[in-house]
Amino acid sequence: MAISNRWRVHIEAWQSSGLSQVAYCRQHHLNSRTFTARLSEYRRATGEEKPVLIPVTVTQSLSEIDPEAKKIVLHCAQGYRLELPGTVSAQWLSMLLQGLT
Repeated sequence: MAISNRWRVHIEAWQSSGLSQVAYCRQHHLNSRTFTARLSEYRRATGEEKPVLIPVTVTQSLSEIDPEAKKIVLHCAQGYRLELPGTVSAQWLSMLLQGLT
């Protein structure tokens, strides 16, 4: 089944929005279960089944830059979100990111 242009536009807008799927659906008055189903179809059609990671170089921890930092939030275009304490070391974060590739 080909994904409609309406859903393609919503999915691509959501991917660049930084919002969770639920928040995006609420904001645009969409059924989140339907959105998830269309997203799955979209990913199959475009070959985006797995998250895509980009190379990152970590040079210092966030707490070294901003001692008041509470957390580090990593986002990917597919909507996955990873929250970490701002106190994690650059070395630990680097090892984590290497393990995800």
